[in-house]
Amino acid sequence: MGRISNTWQLAKISWGVLRRDRELLWIPVLSFLVSAAVLAVVVALVLVTTSVGDGGEEALEPALVVLFVATALLLGVVAVFFNGALVAGAHERMSGGDPTVRSAVGHAFVRIGGLVPWALITTTVGLIIRSLRDRAGWLGRAVLSVVDMAWEVVTFLVVPAIVIDDLGPIEGFKRSASLLRRTWGENLAARVGFGLLGLVLVVPAMVVAGVLVASGSSVLAVVGIVAGLAWLAVVMVVLTALNAVFQTALYMYATTGVLPTGFEQAPLAQTFAHK
Repeated sequence: MGRISNTWQLAKISWGVLRRDRELLWIPVLSFLVSAAVLAVVVALVLVTTSVGDGGEEALEPALVVLFVATALLLGVVAVFFNGALVAGAHERMSGGDPTVRSAVGHAFVRIGGLVPWALITTTVGLIIRSLRDRAGWLGRAVLSVVDMAWEVVTFLVVPAIVIDDLGPIEGFKRSASLLRRTWGENLAARVGFGLLGLVLVVPAMVVAGVLVASGSSVLAVVGIVAGLAWLAVVMVVLTALNAVFQTALYMYATTGVLPTGFEQAPLAQTFAHK
């Protein structure tokens, strides 16, 4: 089966699981709202700091750097926590349960002792890679981009390991790396197809929005911008949830060798063949 058709089939199967519990789509929305609240507080702090600061920009720069790092770490915690909630909900469904937003978030809170340290670790690694990439030449940026992608691939199953098997962040990382080596290898790159799927869904809507903006009518321009942003938000929410369902199914299949409920017809065995 071709990579594109395979990814599309897995996306459809993931949606088939998710649509039984569509309320779980509120979890990415909650993640966005909490992140927006964090950013709003940070912007307010920056405005207050810069307005009352009397030591010049150079005196404020270290404080702003610390605030930027702290903000990035906090946003990382928010993202990982709600990813954990999605994994918890997907795992409950694929284990025969009937999850709700409350049960999924509640289970993530139970695992917060593993999720928060992992969020700090992975966000710190991301910040270091980004900082090095900003200072590197074109060759260094290319190498660091590969390193960044490799980190994402190797750590893809850390959150399921923490949420499902109650592992710590280091043990979860080791489990994720071990499963990658033993079962999927380079074929895990197929998950990039979800990103391509998102692109396919977004581009037509953006083209329509662009046409409306370029029409010369201010009313149509506003309609195009609002509709385009709304569609982009819907696509991001759905793909985030689908990715978590897929992530959970992969972990369950890799650790048990049994296709989870809802994925009986999924081509996991072919796509992620044991080596």
